[in-house]
Amino acid sequence: MFGRYNKAQQAVLETTLRIIIQKELQATSMALIAKESGVSTGNIYHYFRSKEDIVNELYRAIVTFNGDFVIQGLNQGKDIRQKFELGWGKVIELSRMYPQGFQFIEQYSFSPYINEEIKKEAYTGGWCAPMNKLYQDAMDEGLFIALDPQLAVQMHYGSIVFLMKGHLQGQFELTDAFIRQLLQSSWNSVSRTPWDAGES
Repeated sequence: MFGRYNKAQQAVLETTLRIIIQKELQATSMALIAKESGVSTGNIYHYFRSKEDIVNELYRAIVTFNGDFVIQGLNQGKDIRQKFELGWGKVIELSRMYPQGFQFIEQYSFSPYINEEIKKEAYTGGWCAPMNKLYQDAMDEGLFIALDPQLAVQMHYGSIVFLMKGHLQGQFELTDAFIRQLLQSSWNSVSRTPWDAGES
């Protein structure tokens, strides 16, 4: 997730993410980040002004990475339904491959610790805006019922978040069949043309 950063920055961001997930933000100090990352405090301050700066950069980095990852799926689709399936499939794949990143974004997306400029930048640079456009295109073509596209996207994402949290807590396994049912039910909740269970 942090491939565009140098080695020291990567170590700081990866360590901060791990500590926050394990111990919460309040227990994450610069001294602890330095100790566990192997990067000296002085070197950390060369790249980051404060702990808040690290956390905001962490948020930006994860959202940017997530956006690039999901947009790959959206771009691979040949039509709206395929883009829908591949795009949301990438969201689920991403959450499974990088569970700490998923947990961090879910926990701090609405936190006052993340400044508003970073949140706005993340929204436009992540996958939400392209997914909103896909839903709007589907409505314009008469495939989806008239609904605020942002509301519809967040409604479907909320379902994925709920299921991913259950999966990460060991409540159930996300099999391919389970994921397909989730995507079909999400599509059918807004589509004028049902996606039947037997369709490929």
